[in-house]
Amino acid sequence: MGTDRDFIDYISEQIDLGSRLSHRKMFGEYALYVDGKVVAFVCDNSLFVKPSAAATGLAPALPQRPPYPGAKNYPVADELLDDSEAIRRLILQTAELMPPPKPNTGKRSPTR
Repeated sequence: MGTDRDFIDYISEQIDLGSRLSHRKMFGEYALYVDGKVVAFVCDNSLFVKPSAAATGLAPALPQRPPYPGAKNYPVADELLDDSEAIRRLILQTAELMPPPKPNTGKRSPTR
């Protein structure tokens, strides 16, 4: 089905981190970044937060399912989207636990 751009805009408004929050379209879906760190995926108009101690501690009752076929289960934070403070806290704490982004070397493997 793919994610609607309006849904990405809604998530961005709810999280309300300004330029710290960004997204990138990937294969018809989106990855969400805080300060360059991947913190969540948005697939089929659902918000899948990276599994971490943040999700376990702040929202242990979130349902879990894979964001795409073959993926492991991720917490689905859709029910937190109407609570800006709760979703912002979860996303920020998830970002704190994620490793820093790898430096871009500018090298890409050729496409064949």
